[in-house]
Amino acid sequence: MTSPAPRRDASSFRSARWFGPADLRSFGHRSRAMQMGYAPEEWQGRPVIAIVNTWSDLQPCHMHFKQRVDDVKRGILMAGGFPVELPALSVSESYVKPTTMMYRNMLAMETEELLRSHPVDGAVLMGGCDKTTPGLLLGATSMNIPAIFVPAGPMLRGNWHGKVLGSGSDSWKYWDELRAGKITQEDWAGVEAGIARSYGTCMTMGTASTMTAIAEAVGMVLPGGSSVPAADSGHIRLASESGRRIVEMVWEDLTPAKIQTHAAFENAIAVAMAMGCSTNAIIHLIAMARRAGHEIGLDDFERYSRRVPVIGNVRPSGTAYLMEDFYYAGGIRALMGRIEKHLHLDALTVTGKTLGENIKGAEVYNDDVIRPLDKPIYGEGSLAVLKGNLAPDGCVIKPAAMDQRFLKHSGPALVFDDYPSMKKAVEDENLDVTADHVLVLRNAGPQGGPGMPEWGMLPMPKKLLKEGHRDMLRISDARMSGTSYGACVLHVAPESWIGGPLALLRTGDIVTIDVDARSIRMEVSDAELAARRAALVAPAPRFERGYGWAFTQHIQQADQGCDFDFLRTDFGRPVDEPVIY
Repeated sequence: MTSPAPRRDASSFRSARWFGPADLRSFGHRSRAMQMGYAPEEWQGRPVIAIVNTWSDLQPCHMHFKQRVDDVKRGILMAGGFPVELPALSVSESYVKPTTMMYRNMLAMETEELLRSHPVDGAVLMGGCDKTTPGLLLGATSMNIPAIFVPAGPMLRGNWHGKVLGSGSDSWKYWDELRAGKITQEDWAGVEAGIARSYGTCMTMGTASTMTAIAEAVGMVLPGGSSVPAADSGHIRLASESGRRIVEMVWEDLTPAKIQTHAAFENAIAVAMAMGCSTNAIIHLIAMARRAGHEIGLDDFERYSRRVPVIGNVRPSGTAYLMEDFYYAGGIRALMGRIEKHLHLDALTVTGKTLGENIKGAEVYNDDVIRPLDKPIYGEGSLAVLKGNLAPDGCVIKPAAMDQRFLKHSGPALVFDDYPSMKKAVEDENLDVTADHVLVLRNAGPQGGPGMPEWGMLPMPKKLLKEGHRDMLRISDARMSGTSYGACVLHVAPESWIGGPLALLRTGDIVTIDVDARSIRMEVSDAELAARRAALVAPAPRFERGYGWAFTQHIQQADQGCDFDFLRTDFGRPVDEPVIY
């Protein structure tokens, strides 16, 4: 059993630097707190807890945070803390353009600086929509005061004409059926109205559910919290319990650095592989681990991919089930119990207990949703890392969510330099394309996109849809939604925009992949590639001012986690506490 942590003296709290001294500056801090109606008894000797809330009127996944923040505050007050709400960038996956990936690092910087610049001793991080989870955790990791994450929770199942609908996955499916002439515009309008029935994140195993489960596997969420549906009353209780727990974490001085060890990130990789995770997990986890000072990379994912099978039967890797079913089947605690031999059970968590203690006694209530290890939905992990002359620094594919005939494939490339030209071409029913072609989009990476948009599930050519095909090999330096599926090779690194080998590929070149051998290559001689490189012309800059300019100057490549170079822990010495004069 984990021994109870010793309690700190309140005089050591960060907030005491603002409120404690008998000087003019602290007089101002105390009088302004009283201006807001707070009595000194409400903050004196109590942990001041920041609630970093990513609610906004244009963030459908977090609609309930406007009320749920009050539940967090209730828990903080019950435990003797002083809650203060600090709004942060909402980074809505549904609305933010050109892509939320442009703003993950902005949210990370905002979170770090909100916590540093204010008189707070601990933080509750309220997020869930794709980039909010890594963004909040990246910032809290760099600040390194006690912090706990409250996931938004998945929305309820979608429904249309009695059919269960899954976020994203059925959007792509029925869009292709509409393009193929299999459903009507009226049908499509019905899907549109029925696919998102409540607040909460995507209820498929998309990036949102992937990253909140990863946050729990790393140790930053209360046990089972990442699986609770947003509309379930248990989510209200989770919010309040998180508020109570963060107060105790401050007294214990339980910081992210004590929780987010190398072993904790290996646990996250194992869990990601087992649950049929989003491909985006790789980018975010690498960034999170390196921000915490641990050199996690693509080779670590490859190692776990070979040993941990997919047992989470949740779409899109799975066949029929959604996150609500996963919760009823036992949730993430039950899944971790099934793969405990692949986990570091002694890793510390926000409970002050170990991961092993947190999952002890977890049960699986539906063996088809959370499969036994000897009956997986896919015999290896959710993701595979490929390397070769087309992607010397690596690229990613999701083998469990694709037509298995493309696991080993060679075919002629059909190359596009931008999304509009590709989109126009695939609608042409006279396009010279077969199901054996390899559809390629470049200039869609971190700098080229810009921001590496989720374009990687390239649309199937209409001609092939009408012939009955629903998958083909597709390659890009973009990302794709975790709700997407298909034989899509993603995150090609280095990206084409900065001269990666993808920039040298031409229509008609033969591209070969072998997922089992973890290889990808273009069948072009070194001499020909050298000649093409000599003729390559660098593209004009995407931005000449503002945040976009700063983004392109400092963004790292996909295999390095797409963090800003200056935010990495090893960039320079730790930032000092702010001076107060």
